[in-house]
Amino acid sequence: MVETIAWKDNQVIMIDQRKLPRQERYVVCEGYRSVIRAIKDLVIRGAPAIGVAAAMGVALGAVKIRTGNMDRFKAKLDAICREMAAARPTAVNLAWAVERMRRVADEAGLAGVEAVKAGLIEEARKMLAEDIAINRTMGGHGQGLLKDSCCVLTHCNAGALATGGYGTALGVVRAAAEAGKRIEVLADETRPFLQGARLTAWELKESGIAVTVITDNAAGYFMQQGRVDAVIVGADRIAANGDVANKIGTYMVAVLARTHNIPFYVAAPLSTIDPSIKNGTEIPIEQRDEKEVTHFQGRRTAPDGVPAQNPAFDITPNRYVSAIITEKGVITPPFKSRLKRLFL
Repeated sequence: MVETIAWKDNQVIMIDQRKLPRQERYVVCEGYRSVIRAIKDLVIRGAPAIGVAAAMGVALGAVKIRTGNMDRFKAKLDAICREMAAARPTAVNLAWAVERMRRVADEAGLAGVEAVKAGLIEEARKMLAEDIAINRTMGGHGQGLLKDSCCVLTHCNAGALATGGYGTALGVVRAAAEAGKRIEVLADETRPFLQGARLTAWELKESGIAVTVITDNAAGYFMQQGRVDAVIVGADRIAANGDVANKIGTYMVAVLARTHNIPFYVAAPLSTIDPSIKNGTEIPIEQRDEKEVTHFQGRRTAPDGVPAQNPAFDITPNRYVSAIITEKGVITPPFKSRLKRLFL
């Protein structure tokens, strides 16, 4: 399985997802701002993977702070954390990871600067290992929702590349395949960055799981033809009431699934659930460069002078969600009360 991100010799190494599937190239980040740039430029993407990258970025920044004075160290670390937390706005895992690193620094503060640095490195590595273990647990819970010889439609990439490893939505698919079930996947291409066509298809092909790429606007056709048994997606943030922020186009797929009586599942770790957000209207939606829409491979495809809008995410209201798959089990409606219990 692909290694999405790793900490090696005080460097953060991550596969460059912009180059896949044609080229398997790795980016080496030697400073925390390199990690921030990698997150912003989609070298690494996917909410859990961004969280791990942020934690490693904070640790990397801490290692490079040259002072033995704890107050000065903490002030510089705080500035690094603020800068890292602002890298992308929608995925809550990023802010969650940064806050977790802040707590580690606060708790280890009396031991001295070098001890804090060591603790931050250890915590970042721990978060990577935890993420992979959580994904495997989620896969085990979710695979029971899939019958043998079923066809799953997925949108965007929620596999090993979007996490520390194994995957959320694709983790469920992997677990079903590992349980001996015959699974076929229809991967929406996921415009404009083509995460489905490039990344999901590549991952599944490498894993020996049957996958077919379809255009985003063909999902309804395949549902109408009876080809889709379930939809599984990941999430970048889930509100307290179960509203889901995910890659743009997810809402459209959810509405189509409801129309055709197809279950719509969301697979996400608890770190993606934001209890402080009452509903989806409070989730910030990242707006990306219009050139991702107006251009393809560096060449303009839209007429000169015609603008584009490029929201990266949309909100799927909880009424369209059949279940949320977490490391603590499969959560079904009513989401507000049942999600709340996960944090008690």
